[in-house]
Amino acid sequence: MTSTAPAAPAAPAESPGRPAPRSTEPPAARRARRRSAALGMLAWLAGILFFLPVAWMVLTSLHSEADAATNPPSIAAPLTLDGYREFFSSSDAGAAAGPWPSLANSMTASLVSTAAVLLLAFPAAYALSIRPVRKWRDVLFFFLSTKMLPIVAGLLPVYLFASNAGLLDNIWLLVILYTSMNLPIAVWMMHSFLSEVPVALIEAAQLDGARLPTILSRVIAPVVGPGIAATALICFIFSWNEMLFARVLTGVTAQTAPVFLTSFIASQGLFLAKVCAASVVISLPVLAAGFAAQDKLVQGLSLGAVK
Repeated sequence: MTSTAPAAPAAPAESPGRPAPRSTEPPAARRARRRSAALGMLAWLAGILFFLPVAWMVLTSLHSEADAATNPPSIAAPLTLDGYREFFSSSDAGAAAGPWPSLANSMTASLVSTAAVLLLAFPAAYALSIRPVRKWRDVLFFFLSTKMLPIVAGLLPVYLFASNAGLLDNIWLLVILYTSMNLPIAVWMMHSFLSEVPVALIEAAQLDGARLPTILSRVIAPVVGPGIAATALICFIFSWNEMLFARVLTGVTAQTAPVFLTSFIASQGLFLAKVCAASVVISLPVLAAGFAAQDKLVQGLSLGAVK
């Protein structure tokens, strides 16, 4: 006689009107998750709004002049590289060799002035942070006060000085001006970075017999490397984008890339596709520098933000 196992009781059928089980997530966590999602969506929206003009400039540079000048603009117009070909083959009266001399002038002025700013700002920030001088706050505010003077207010004296000294249309005059313009910003930035360096680290190096140049180059510089990279990138961008001094103080020999860009606005009209192509090419060095140093830039700008 075989025995059979009792059948398992059937699960009770869910009533159609039975409410779904409530979530066990705490209300505070739910609010935090919703707030985080809202902030994320807001950040994406802000990023898209900032990126749209750049995307529109790149798209316009790939259209012909006829398609770029339509109103409203034609998004689905055929793509072409004519704007870039015309930019690199520019042979105006002030740019017989095309854009290359202007790009080289901008690169020279930006790189040399950035290097000079770092060489001057690093020891100055060391003296104002790690080894503070008397009334160092007054010194910092003096540096900051120099940025409150509008550039237009000092343009005429600088022009008269350059004219009397024979420095008009000279790239080294721009190097000096860009260095003096970016030095206060660099001192302020590097002061905040150097303030985070432990004094015990410097004292240990001094006990080992290290002199000041060795301490600056082999002890402090590796610690604040991201801050130095962030300062250098910002100074490079400011120097590359400056146009007022370059427009007034240069002619043909020392013409920079932003000044060369204005040469496309002629009496014949505004060649929109060509201007957009030139803008894309002139923006590439800054974008490449920012992309290469993006991790250092984020680390440098956030250095000291969290104690």
